[in-house]
Amino acid sequence: MNEEIFFNLIREGKTQEVYIALTKYPFLLKSKDSRGSTPIIFASYNNQLEIVKYLLEKGSDINEKDSSKSTSLMGVSFKGFFPIVKFLVKKKAEIDSQNIMGSTALIYSAMFNHKEIYNFLIDNGADKFIKDDKGNTAIDYARNNDLI
Repeated sequence: MNEEIFFNLIREGKTQEVYIALTKYPFLLKSKDSRGSTPIIFASYNNQLEIVKYLLEKGSDINEKDSSKSTSLMGVSFKGFFPIVKFLVKKKAEIDSQNIMGSTALIYSAMFNHKEIYNFLIDNGADKFIKDDKGNTAIDYARNNDLI
């Protein structure tokens, strides 16, 4: 099985097929798609919580980064996938990791108006004073979007 087929299985939420593929082809756990996403990042970005859980059980690094240095937690905070945010934080994802633009999960939650995620990340210790490359903090974005 090649990586493209494997990532399509993840995108489509074909959980059982992902399990089978990783059993037969364990190298896929460390594969990357054309944008540098690893399976756990890709599963997170595609709102596939059960696959995310399985990938962690199989040994994926919860803090893996794609080619823009974004993590799974950043992607789900940007997209608003709160159940995956809660799961990743519970499993000790690095909450204040920054990507190449200086953004964090908290900045993305504020920037894209995901109040529930924003409040959850704050409640779980996210640093609201980290600045992105534009010099803005999560508080700045939260104020602009009337989150606070």
